[in-house]
Amino acid sequence: MKFLDQAKVFVKSGAGGAGCVSFHRAKFIEFGGPDGGDGGRGGDVVIECVEGLNTLIDYRYQQHFKAKIGVHGMGRNRAGARGADAVLKVPAGTQIFDEEGETLIADLTEVGQRVVLFQGGNGGFGNAHFKSATNQAPRHANPGQPAKEAWIILRLKLIADAGLIGMPNAGKSTFLAATTAAKPKIADYPFTTLHPGLGVVRAIGREFVLADIPGLIEGAHDGHGLGDRFLGHVERCRVLLHLVDGTSEHAGKAYKLVRSEIEAYGAGLADKPEIVALSKADALDPETRKDQLAKLKRAAKKTPLVLSAASGEGVETALTELLKIIDAARAAEPKPVSAEAVIEPVETGWRP
Repeated sequence: MKFLDQAKVFVKSGAGGAGCVSFHRAKFIEFGGPDGGDGGRGGDVVIECVEGLNTLIDYRYQQHFKAKIGVHGMGRNRAGARGADAVLKVPAGTQIFDEEGETLIADLTEVGQRVVLFQGGNGGFGNAHFKSATNQAPRHANPGQPAKEAWIILRLKLIADAGLIGMPNAGKSTFLAATTAAKPKIADYPFTTLHPGLGVVRAIGREFVLADIPGLIEGAHDGHGLGDRFLGHVERCRVLLHLVDGTSEHAGKAYKLVRSEIEAYGAGLADKPEIVALSKADALDPETRKDQLAKLKRAAKKTPLVLSAASGEGVETALTELLKIIDAARAAEPKPVSAEAVIEPVETGWRP
C-alpha cells in the first residue's frame, strides 16, 4: 500500500428539504385545512478518526464528498426524512486545514474522535406550521436552508513514541528493520527511504512505536533533496534518535548539518530530547571509530552512543535509553478520566 500524508478534498453538507404546501382532501370534509409537512434536515459532513488506517491513500482516488439533501415535506403532515451524512474516515494524527493550508480547523489524535465539520441545512416549514386563527389557509412554505461547501486539506502526522533522524544512508532503515518487524527498503545509495515508515519495538518486556523519516541534506528546508516536509511526522514524537554515519568524512559536520535543518524547520523539534549515536560501527577500524566519536562528541556536546544495526552492537543500549525518556514523558502526561470514556463529537464552529 502506498503512503500518502496529504490530500485536498471537497466537502459539501446536505441542503434542507423544502416544506410542502398541501390541503387535506377527504369526502364529507369541506374545509380540511392545511396539512403540508416540514422538510427533512440535510446530512452533516463528519470526519471520524478510525483504527486500522495509517495513510490517506483513499483520498487520492476520491476527492469529492457530498452529504445527501433532506427529503421534501409531503401532504398529510408527513415530514421529510433526514439526509445521510458524509463521513470521511482518517487515521489517528490527521489534521484538518482550510483550503490555504494556514488555518488549523481540527486535530484528530485519538481513535473514536468525530468532528462535525459542516452541519446540514434545516428543513423548511410546511404550510401546516403557519396556520392560525387569522390565517386558516396559508398557501406558503419555507425552502430548506442551503448547503455549506469548501475545499479542505487533510494532513497526516504519524503518531510515534520515537523518531529516527539523520542524513541519507545513515542506517535508519537498517535500525528499524533490526528492531521491529517492519521491512523497509535498504540499499547502499542515498534516498532509499522515500516515505516515513513505522514499526513496533519490543524491548525489556514493553513496546513503543518507532518512526523512520527520510534523510535530510543541506538545504532541506528550502526543498533540496526530499525537503523537510516529512519532519512533520516526528513533531509528535517524545524523543529523537539521531543516527550519524560513522563512515562519513566528518561525523561532527554531519550532525551539525542535520541539526541546522531541524532548527530551520521549527515546530519545537529542536527542543525535543535527543539521543545521538554513531552508526555503522562494524565498518570502522578502532582508530577511525575513536576519531569519529571524538568529533561527534564535540559537535553534539554530549557522549554519543556507538551502535551497529547490522551486528547488533549497542542496539539494546539505544533502545533502553529511548524507553527511559519515553517512560518519563508518559508519566508526565495527564491520565485519562476513564479507560472507557467516550470521546464526544466536536463542533468546529468553522465556516468557509
